[in-house]
Order: sequence, then C-alpha cells, then structure tokens
Amino acid sequence: MYWKQFAYQLKDNGMETFHHALIKRDPLFLNDELYAIVVDNQVQVDYIQPLLGDFITFMRKKVNNFSLDIKLQISDKPDDEVKYLTGKDKFAAMARKNPNLHVLKSLFNLDIDY
Repeated sequence: MYWKQFAYQLKDNGMETFHHALIKRDPLFLNDELYAIVVDNQVQVDYIQPLLGDFITFMRKKVNNFSLDIKLQISDKPDDEVKYLTGKDKFAAMARKNPNLHVLKSLFNLDIDY
C-alpha cells in the first residue's frame, strides 16, 4: 500500500519514469529487509538511483523498519512481465484476444478511459 502511495506522489510531482517503475511490476521480495525494484533498462537505473534514498526513507518510516533496503535490478525479460498501465493498454490487450470489442466500442460510441 505504501509502495503505491509513494508512486502516486511521484506522479503528482511529475516524476513519471520513477512512478511507472514502481507500478509496472510488483516489488521483488528478497528477504525480510531487502526488496528490489525491477526495471527494464540501465537508463531507468541511472534516473532512479539518485532518487532512491527518498523512497527508502519513506518506506522505512511507514513500515517502522529502519533496516529495510531497496535495490534496483534490471529485468531479464522486460516484455514478458508487463502490467497494463492505462485503460487504453488494457483495452488493446483485450481487443487483440477478441477483435469484436472494436465493433462494440464503435457501435455504442464508447470512450475508453485513457
């Protein structure tokens, strides 16, 4: 819950890259005091690394565990683990499985939540 809370604070502050890294995949549990943020590439690591201290401090205070640590890890399979980030992404994935959704969208003049 606190993980997502911090992510949405980042979004409100215009830090979309860090926000997407936090919500795209669930945190990777390594042990009781160590978690990993799995990112797609080195560019994300370079962007997030300087900001990671604030996130760790936030999480330590919220869960009352000052031994907690969070590290960055580059994914082996960045395309296989994607969570859908927007309504548009979800609709596109469902429409690939069932093309009739496009017909229904047009027929009923539906607007997908973007």
